[in-house]
Amino acid sequence: MQQTSDIPSEAHRAPFTPKFDAAGLLTAIVTDADTGAILMLAHMDAEALAKTRETGLAHFHSRSRARLWMKGETSGNTLAVERILVDCDQDALVLECRAAGPACHTGAPSCFYRELAGDVLRPVNT
Repeated sequence: MQQTSDIPSEAHRAPFTPKFDAAGLLTAIVTDADTGAILMLAHMDAEALAKTRETGLAHFHSRSRARLWMKGETSGNTLAVERILVDCDQDALVLECRAAGPACHTGAPSCFYRELAGDVLRPVNT
């Protein structure tokens, strides 16, 4: 773990000025708050980020539906956000969350339940 003294002094209390891409999106990686396991990857626009910060529940921008969606709005498998980490360029986030059920729409605990083995995907042994 990086020590606070290793971080440049100008970065200690920098203002939050997210850098959205040309489509108005940030990359958001969701991890389990207890284990650090990667649960999913999604995208957030300004509205999704604001709703997440306001409610404490993860909201994203659905590129396929072209709209705001709260994770678990139909399944009940919400993600309660414990902490938001911001990368050095402020164009990507890590949401440390407590999941109320599987994170993946397939029912898997994580969207990253397969590994690439040659040219095929196989289940990850957990």
